[in-house]
Amino acid sequence: MFVADLAAPELEPADAHHLAQVLRLDDGDPVVAADGTGAFCPCRIEIARSTPAGAPRTRRPALVRLQRDGAIAETAAPDPPLGVGFALHKGERPEWAVQKLTELGIDRIITFTTERTVVRLDAAAARRRGDRLRRVAREAAAQCRRLTLPFVDDPVGYAEVLTRFGTGLAVAEPEAPPITAAMTCVLVGPEGGFTDGELARAPALVGLTDTVLRTETAAVTAGALLVAIRSGRLRPAVG
Repeated sequence: MFVADLAAPELEPADAHHLAQVLRLDDGDPVVAADGTGAFCPCRIEIARSTPAGAPRTRRPALVRLQRDGAIAETAAPDPPLGVGFALHKGERPEWAVQKLTELGIDRIITFTTERTVVRLDAAAARRRGDRLRRVAREAAAQCRRLTLPFVDDPVGYAEVLTRFGTGLAVAEPEAPPITAAMTCVLVGPEGGFTDGELARAPALVGLTDTVLRTETAAVTAGALLVAIRSGRLRPAVG
């Protein structure tokens, strides 16, 4: 579970409900609390129930909290940090992509619009979409026992994405050269692909597979390749 302060860990209501009602943990069960930056500590859950122990859990616990059960420790963030960006599309597929990219260990996730993107958001809608995707990432990180939270940007335009990511940025395009160790961030376009003008502005192009992938599939494929290279499990082309 993620908390704001490991020295005095406090659960958010949704997390308290998840621990006690979904995972059905009981008083004294161990839990690891993390702050999302790599620091963590062992805790034990304390539950004061509104129904007697052993009775059906038809009511929510009166109190669910964490009690520290050890020292705070830290883990170093993987290096280099990795990013994946993908063009917004309708439905729940962006949430699925964010969930899987979080599970893989991607450090930064950004959604963006292009000339061929159907979804258009004003500033308020972009903030709401960003908040929703950050919640998805947080839940996914807790589920896969990841100690660091990915940075999830609010949706922006393609031009702004190019300015946010420095060296190591590549844009996914069918039949482009394979991924290299120098690439640390990959952008995936909409179902209709990037326009010629957008491709011309890309610092580099990268091919992911021999087939044309859906946006969310391409995003997860890019994430898996980047993480595999960083971990040493994949030896990419030199470049």
